[in-house]
Amino acid sequence: MMTPLNARARGLYGVRADAGTAEKILAELQKTFEEFKAEREAELKGIDAKFADVVQTEKVDRINAEITNLQKSLDEVNASLAALRLGGGAGEPVNAAVAEYNKAFNSWFRRGDRAGVADLGDLAVKAALTTDSNPDGGYLVTPEMDSEITRVLGTVSAMRGLSRVITISSHEYRKLVNMGGTGSGWVGERESRPETDTAVLRELIFQAMEIYANPAVTQRALDDPSFNIEQWLGDEVAIEFAEQEGAAFITGDGVSKPRGMIGGYDTVADSAYAWGKLGFIATGGAAGFASSNPADAIIDLYYALKAGYRNGASFLISDAVMGTVRKFKDGQGNYLWAPPTGVDMPATILGKPAVTDDNMPALGANAIPMAFGNYNRGYLIVDRMGARVLRDPFTNKPYVHFYTTKQVGGGVQNFEAIKLLKCAT
Repeated sequence: MMTPLNARARGLYGVRADAGTAEKILAELQKTFEEFKAEREAELKGIDAKFADVVQTEKVDRINAEITNLQKSLDEVNASLAALRLGGGAGEPVNAAVAEYNKAFNSWFRRGDRAGVADLGDLAVKAALTTDSNPDGGYLVTPEMDSEITRVLGTVSAMRGLSRVITISSHEYRKLVNMGGTGSGWVGERESRPETDTAVLRELIFQAMEIYANPAVTQRALDDPSFNIEQWLGDEVAIEFAEQEGAAFITGDGVSKPRGMIGGYDTVADSAYAWGKLGFIATGGAAGFASSNPADAIIDLYYALKAGYRNGASFLISDAVMGTVRKFKDGQGNYLWAPPTGVDMPATILGKPAVTDDNMPALGANAIPMAFGNYNRGYLIVDRMGARVLRDPFTNKPYVHFYTTKQVGGGVQNFEAIKLLKCAT
């Protein structure tokens, strides 16, 4: 019998993030998938015999949903364990300039203390946290706060975890792309070297857009010396930032936000692929998968990506669509989806990591419910150095608001490295 863990998974498992818990969830997930396969085979036999059993189908769907819940629980525990590993060490010693800035910032953050705060911008420059001492946009958060925000962003946003991330000090990043490669050839030691073709270069521009949050806290809480301001800001701000940017990296249109992988670019049938557009494979159904051999579209998507990009590639898909794909088998009767083989290992589709992100669209006419790509080579995220905070104790008394801003951008940097699956015939 299957143990009903879905209620427990987001409670007990969400709190007790330890290796033992992860191993228990993994064992239950693998066991439940075996049960799923057996019940799915029974369902398919009934369909082949022209005797579809509604009760059997509902049973398969319930087990399928349980697998989704178990996978979510395992992902949450693994993310918590990864966060503990990242934040568990003592870290590098804080130099005197940074310590001085931290002390002044803490005083201003908690009490609005203006004593010495007029020089807070100068202290940030002295500590090499910024080159700009102008406080009009707010003061830079301390390195500890910035690390907490970055840590949460990396665990909540799937695209941030998969993509290449760089830090910039200006409002934009420019990158030259070699479109055709520089000519070359073989010559002997004393032979002349003919002139080769000149490389064709194209410039890509990634602009850092501003994202904001405005959390509030009482002055009484700020006066409490046990109140952890780094953790509070990380919890209040970073999760909001992560949800906003996670959606933008996929569906953003590039207007005051990053250019998303799906929402920011034109798509074209992969057979007519051209640089600057993302190639897609059709599902075979106008609003979903084809009624017969639906797995073929996913296999075609896999092979649409050049072999050189497949090492390090992964599927990106929503939980709902993952549940649909979990029922698909290839021509040899093997299920495309497989559960993780170990703790810290992902579930896979066709042997490649299957990453869930509910910012990916659901099945529907002209929707793009799945991507397969090497996102580290295909998508670039640019973080402008440091988040900034403005303290506002006046607007909503007795609360103190902290208007926090961060600049981030994103876009496709290699259009060959990502392929899409589109609902189309």
